[in-house]
Amino acid sequence: MAKVYIYKLTVDDGGAPCVSNGVLSLAICKPAIRSTAGRGSIVLGFAADSLYRDNCLVYVARVTENLEGRKYFLDSSRYVDRPDCIYRWAGHRFEWKTGSRFHLPSDLVHDLGEAPHYGRAHVLLSEGVNNFRYFRDKCPIDYKKEYPRLSALVESLGQGHRVNFGSDLRAELARFAEQSRDVPWEYRNTPVPSAPCRDKCSMGEDDFVDLEC
Repeated sequence: MAKVYIYKLTVDDGGAPCVSNGVLSLAICKPAIRSTAGRGSIVLGFAADSLYRDNCLVYVARVTENLEGRKYFLDSSRYVDRPDCIYRWAGHRFEWKTGSRFHLPSDLVHDLGEAPHYGRAHVLLSEGVNNFRYFRDKCPIDYKKEYPRLSALVESLGQGHRVNFGSDLRAELARFAEQSRDVPWEYRNTPVPSAPCRDKCSMGEDDFVDLEC
């Protein structure tokens, strides 16, 4: 059974998630999800009201690898030119890369954790366009009509309460996750701001749920 993580995004600016060159990555923000989601887990990112009013599904991704941050943020890695590769491993510590489009040096501890262990330095990868869908604000599934229990769950996120995680919700969620990865879509990279963006990528760290489906 796959574990499914659900959360809301307040920003969709190419930082989290980042889609580039056929890979979706979650390297910054949402450290609790990045630290626990293993290979085969499914991540569903819905829009908060402040982002897209219909709370549409922004992206869905099946995790193909949970990569240790030192490997992702290494200057010689194949990921070094990705927009969300905003830190560098400087031999004994992480540093924010000057000129990065996202965040500030003060965000390093939140994203990666405290030195020397950097317990939050995990990067979720979904490699290959068969494993993810990035819809932005154009998801073709009207889940609020087709999946009422899922709709209630999404609407409850960020309001301090959760709907009942019964078998009916789990069944809906499993069907929706499968449908969302099968619908036709037009591949697109996430937008990258022309000027540095210092917005936070999502709602509070604890505003997500994970379910076995």
